[in-house]
Amino acid sequence: MKEIEPSDMAVRATFDAYDADLRQQLLEIRAMILDVAEAIPSVGPLEETLKWGQLSFLTSHSKSGTTLRIDRLSKSDQRPALFVSCQTDLIDRFKTIYPDSFAYHGKRAIVLNFAEPLDEEALRHCIALALTYKIKRPGNRLDNPLSLK
Repeated sequence: MKEIEPSDMAVRATFDAYDADLRQQLLEIRAMILDVAEAIPSVGPLEETLKWGQLSFLTSHSKSGTTLRIDRLSKSDQRPALFVSCQTDLIDRFKTIYPDSFAYHGKRAIVLNFAEPLDEEALRHCIALALTYKIKRPGNRLDNPLSLK
């Protein structure tokens, strides 16, 4: 994964406001999101911005997926989380495919624990499913878009 600094000053300031450990974890998740998006031609470039005060990634160009957001789970829970729209069925899909790989928070987040080994392949698959959520494709809706290129 390549390390690219956010170009948007508000996004950069938001990263800078986190404590060092959480910032590093969120930067790792960010790099993974950008890497997965680049690996799927139908996704195209992502728009990196802030939504609801959270670091957000939109498929504005292709409109292929739902918005991904990264942040700590809550002010009282400093674990990093990957958020999706609660209006989607993505968390249910993730739970079906990876019931034991992650902790989940309702219908809106995968909660990550960097104190344990991260199932990076599973997280990449979840990211790919979110980034291609609006693309109609034949077959199983749980297929890995990274393998469908």
